Parts: sequence; C-alpha cells; structure tokens
Amino acid sequence: MAHLRVPSVQEGIAQGMARVRTSDHSSDLSVARRGRAAGARGRDPRVTPTEISLAKPWIAQALLQLTNQAALRRLLGVARSNDVALDVADRIVALMPDAAVSVVGRWTIEVETCVGDAADLDRFAKVLAGAVAEPFDLDGENHPVDLAIGVAAGPPGLINDVRLAEEVEDALNQSRHEHGPVVRDLSMLDPMVDVMALKRDLTHAIDRGEMFLQYQPKVHVRRQEVASAEALVRWRHPVRGLILPSDFIPLAESTRDIDRLTLWTIEQVIADQQRLRAEGQDIPIFVNISGQLLSNAKFVKRACEIVSASDVSLGFEITETSVIRDPVSAIANLNVFADHGIAIAIDDYGAGLSSLAYLKQLPARELKIDKMFVLQLTSSNRDPLIVRSTIDLAHALEMEVTAEGVETPAALALLSVMGCDMIQGYLISRPLEIDAFCHYMRDHKDAALVDSARATFRAGAFRRVA
Repeated sequence: MAHLRVPSVQEGIAQGMARVRTSDHSSDLSVARRGRAAGARGRDPRVTPTEISLAKPWIAQALLQLTNQAALRRLLGVARSNDVALDVADRIVALMPDAAVSVVGRWTIEVETCVGDAADLDRFAKVLAGAVAEPFDLDGENHPVDLAIGVAAGPPGLINDVRLAEEVEDALNQSRHEHGPVVRDLSMLDPMVDVMALKRDLTHAIDRGEMFLQYQPKVHVRRQEVASAEALVRWRHPVRGLILPSDFIPLAESTRDIDRLTLWTIEQVIADQQRLRAEGQDIPIFVNISGQLLSNAKFVKRACEIVSASDVSLGFEITETSVIRDPVSAIANLNVFADHGIAIAIDDYGAGLSSLAYLKQLPARELKIDKMFVLQLTSSNRDPLIVRSTIDLAHALEMEVTAEGVETPAALALLSVMGCDMIQGYLISRPLEIDAFCHYMRDHKDAALVDSARATFRAGAFRRVA
C-alpha cells in the first residue's frame, strides 16, 4: 500500500513554543502563530506526522475557536489570555500525535487529519471535543476554556480543498450559534447541490425575482369557510429548479439573509392580500417568522412599520422552540407585534419541547397542532388523546386550534367532533400560487367538503378514543 508521508518537524514546534514562552511576547507569538498556520498544510515546520493512505482516504478538518475569551482576558490578563490557543493546541497534539495542529488566529486552532469513513469521522470529532472539555491548567490554576467546534470531511473525489475549507468554516459558525460541536459528513451531500454555491445564489435570489409565494387555506370547521391562509415561500432556481424551504431557510438563517427574505415575504403578502380584497376575498394571511428574528430589534421595528402602513390583516406564525431559545426577547417582541394588530399563531405545537410556562405568556390567538399527531389520528391509540387534550388546553387559554396535515375525511370528522376550530392540509388544498389561490377562493367548495365529512362520520369512531 502506497503512503504519502508528511515530514515530522517537532524541532520547529519546540523552537516556536520556546519563543512564545520566553521572548518578547507580542512579536514572537505572532511568529509562532504564522509558523503554525502555514504548517497545517505541510509548507512550514508546524506539522506533526500525518499519513494519507487508501485505508484513510478522507481528509478531515476541524476548526476550534475560543468563545469565552473575554472572561479569560479578565482573569488572566491580555498577554496570557492571548496564549490560551497555544495551550489548547498543545493538548490536542499530545492526544492526537498523527494530526496536523496549528494556531491560525489569536483564538482559533485548526486540526487536520485523515479518516476512513463517516464512523471514523464521528470518532475523531468526539475525541477532539473530549480533549478540550476538561479545564486547562493555566499558570497553576484550572480554568474552563469554552470552544466552538466545526468539523468537516468527505471523500476526495467529491470535494476539493476550497469546498472543505468553506464547509468547516460554516460548521464553526453554526457551532457558535448552537453552542455545541457541528460535524459535516460531506459524503452525504448530493454532488449536484453545492451548499456554499446555494448560499451565494440565495443572496441575489430576491433581486432576480426567483422567490415566489404559495398559499394554503385554513378552513373554519363550524363556519364552513376559509378563515385564513398560510404564506409559504418557495425558490425557483434558474438552474436547479424548485428548491424547498427545508433546504434554503437554514441557509438564509446562517447567512443572515433571513431578515431580508422575511421582509420581502411580508411586502408580497400585503400586495397579494390587496388583490384578494379587490376580488371580494378579505382574509388574514400568516407569515412564518424565524426564531432568529424574534430577538432582532431592527427587524421587529421594520416589520411593524410595513404592517402599520397597510390596511390588511396579517399574522405571524412562530414555533414554540423559537420562543424557548430567547424567551425574554421573544415574548417582549411578540407583544410588540400584537400591539400593532398582528395576530400571533404558535406553529408546529408538540413537535418541540413544549413549555406551558411560556405558552401562557404568549399573546397568541391560535395554536397549530403539528401534523405528526394528525396524520395517524384515525389509526393510533395515543395521538387522538394528545390532540384532544391539546384542543382543550388551547381553548382554556382562549386560543383557537388549527390541525395541520389533514388528509382524509375521517381525520376531518374526528377533529370536528373533538372541537378543533380550523383545519389545514391536502384534503382542503395543496399550497397554491396567487392566481390559483384566487380561483380557489372563488369556487367556495369548502362547505360541501365539511358537510360531506360530517355525514360520513360514524359515532363509534370517536367512542374508541374516549
């Protein structure tokens, strides 16, 4: 088996560390860092032995970045805190002698090694995270060093150096926000879908007119009419075709394009509502709001300005997990929205970590039961109990209830008997672009659908879950 061996340069490491510890701190530390940074790719004396073989063909990179540097600076002083990254690198070198370890910035460490497959990548990430989890002995005292960790690896035929560097940097950025290690197995990616290229395209998608909206109606069961609709943003990419929100919304959140995308959505919804009103159809339309935006004061102010300048009925759908992320800011800003006449709906209820403590504080008028509890409503023993108790809870809190994912007349009938207020799903309509949605609203087929479901419902179906 052929091996490519990168030369060992332990002497260079020792010399660099000696300069850092004993010489003029600011100048020699920068020299040592430059040596380490270049050495990570085998061009300078800061690399430990690394073997690339057929047994371990994947190149894995990791970036570790200190996140509590301010606290360390107060405890240790500026000069010593600037040296902590070297302490982290030393520990990794001791634990992973075959890895190339370098300090590539004042607070950032890069680790490069070779792994055999996805399982090997996970082991590498766990060992790396474990290596830096314990406190560090800094001048005789133990101090915790908090680190964001991003790791990425993949087969050489699927990725190149640029792609790997972009992915590991993006993983590090995600780790800073999620407060935990992020590992990217690039072998799982569709080779036709370059995530980083999509991010670049997304920045210009709005200006190019590639974004569009679809609307899915919500039918009020007792009134037998369309009560409101949910606006769903879609991306029609000129090369890749239709890209679903589950693929591009996380990208928009990571690139900070989510605020611009959401403001565009609000403005487009208002324009479409005015068209509906001109045709005699005046209903509230709800826009999904990312959890990131609930603590963004600039977005909150601008969104309220846009809505206040219009005369349409608008609502925002937020998930329960987005509130739990930053409850103080989220609840305060949701009250600001409510004060501006924006209806609040809690989306995907039950899919996350539901908190009754937060639920009772939210100015919400509507609670939407996640479709995972509705899709098997007539074939499960537990889901009907969960749904019915959720409906009772929401009504006790003076909220209306919408069931998502209603696809069968039997589910509709059972929800009606349980007292569910509104239904949404493919049984009523798939999401429609504005032209088709206007046509749907003119048809008025919903009353017949609700009546038909009720007529075919057998009372025994509900007694089985009572």
